[in-house]
Formats: sequence, C-alpha cells, structure tokens
Amino acid sequence: MAYQAGGQRSAPRSLPASREAQAYLQDYAALLDALSFPSFVVDRSWDTVLANSAFETLFREVGPHPTAMPWDNFLRFVLFHPDAGTVLGDHETQWCLPMLAHFAVSVERHSHDHQLQSVRRDIAQDPIMDAAFRQGLPHWIRAMGEYAFEHDGSVRPLFHPDPRWGATECRIVGETPRALRELGFTRLTLVLREARRPAAAPRRPARERRAGVSHLSVVRTPEN
Repeated sequence: MAYQAGGQRSAPRSLPASREAQAYLQDYAALLDALSFPSFVVDRSWDTVLANSAFETLFREVGPHPTAMPWDNFLRFVLFHPDAGTVLGDHETQWCLPMLAHFAVSVERHSHDHQLQSVRRDIAQDPIMDAAFRQGLPHWIRAMGEYAFEHDGSVRPLFHPDPRWGATECRIVGETPRALRELGFTRLTLVLREARRPAAAPRRPARERRAGVSHLSVVRTPEN
C-alpha cells in the first residue's frame, strides 16, 4: 500500500467510481511500495493520488505548508514550497521551469479545471513568478523546444536526506500503463543515481517566510 502524508497507510486520495478501478489502484499502490525508488501517481492537476514510502522518505524533512506538500500536489510543492530547493537541486532551472512549461500547456488545454486555475491565481499573486510565467517562460520554451514540456528521461539533481545518497541525481521515468492512463493519471519514478560530483546541500530557507510566496527569482532568456 502506498503511503500518504505523515507516513500513515491509507487508500488512494482520488478514488474513481468503479469498484474495479478502485481495486486496481489499491493493487497498484502495493506495487509502488515494493519499489526502492521514489514513485508517485498524479492526476492532470498534479494532485498526488498515490506515493510510495521511498517518495515519503525523500521529502521527509520538508516543513509543513498549508497547500504545497509534495504528497498533496507535486506542482504546488515545486512552485510554492519554501523548502523545495533543499530537496530539488538547481531548483529554479531544473525543476521550476519544466513544471511551469508543463503547467502552461495543461491550463490552456483544461481551462475549466479548478485546481489548475487556482495555481494560476497563486502565480499571479507573486509579481516575480507571474513575470517569469508570462514573459520569461516563452523565451525559455522557444530555446528548449519540445524538451521543455517533457519530464520523462530528464536527469535532474537531488539532495536526498539519506547520507548514502546525499547530493545525487535522478532520472525521471514516466511509465503509465493503459489502465492508469484511462483513469486520467500519470506515474513518475525518480530513479536515483550515484553522485558524480561533490555538492554542498543548500541552506534551509528561513521558516518565517510567509506561506504561499514563491521563491522563483529569475528566468534567464536565451542569449542571441
């Protein structure tokens, strides 16, 4: 069974109506928890439907946040949690920008999705992030091409709380079976890799930062 926030076992958060689909998700949760790498399932709004214990371990030291815990909504965690950079290395360019690019496509495709619209409103409330989203992001997307929207296959830096991993990298592997895809869900696994270069863990942000304020500072435009 996959874990939820606080390490307590529970059923998947977004259960479909069909009993057969519910049973499938219960069994799929057991499959996830048998994996040693962090693996999780999200819906189109990036609500975390299932997450295994390795996923919980990776994010176990992040502080509380009312709306942006990784086992609640991974998109919100990347964009809005002040501790995201303590786990996600090179947080701004390697994690925020790809997530913003993917979000831009999703919110355009599913314009009536209340969760996505809520994220857009929160982006708009932060002048720096809003400017990055509206002005800097299009330049970055043009420079990156189709790769800007693709998570599968990307290699990104991580800071794992387990010293056996420490400052390392992960390859994001998207492997969504047909039954899961038909439910509107996507599975991502962070395949941890041995560290290839020394790196110091980032300084933990001050706890007194007001909740919900983003830490995205700049979007570099491509050089001419």
